Amino acid sequence: MNNITTATAHPITSELPDGLFDYLSAGALSIVMTVGEDGYPTDAFTWAAAVDKKRVRFGADHGSKTLKNLERDGRAAVQIIGPDNMVFLVKGKCRQIKERIDAALPLEISMWEMEVMGARDQSWPGASPLPFAVQWSGKDRGKLVRMEQDVFQEMRS
Repeated sequence: MNNITTATAHPITSELPDGLFDYLSAGALSIVMTVGEDGYPTDAFTWAAAVDKKRVRFGADHGSKTLKNLERDGRAAVQIIGPDNMVFLVKGKCRQIKERIDAALPLEISMWEMEVMGARDQSWPGASPLPFAVQWSGKDRGKLVRMEQDVFQEMRS
C-alpha cells in the first residue's frame, strides 16, 4: 500500500481533502472494508470520525469478522458517502487504540485508528448518491441519537 496508483480522473491524495476532513470531523456513518482470511473483502457499517487529515477513527464490534480481520491484517478501507456528491474511499493501516468505546456501552465496540495512506474521490458526474444515515426509532430514539453523538465526541478526543 505504499504505492497506490489508479487510472482515474480523480487523484489519490495522501491525506483527507478539506471537504472530506470537514465532514468527517463531525463524525459520520460509513462502511469499513477489511481483508478476510480467504483473501476476499468483507464490510460492515460503522461510525467514523477524522482526528486530523492523516487519521480516521472508526469502530469494530467485538466478536465480528471485521475485528478479527483488523487484528490479523491491520489494513482497511473506509467508504464515505456524504452530502453534495461526496463519495470517498479512504485506505490505510490501522491499529486498535481502545478496547471499548465508553460512549457506546453496553454495546461492545473497539476503537481503531487508520493512518491514511490514500483518499480517492469516487464522486459521480451527473448523479449524487444519498449520504449514509441511521434513522433511530422506537422509545429509545433520543437516547440512541445522543449515544451516537457521544461516540463521535469520544472518537475525536
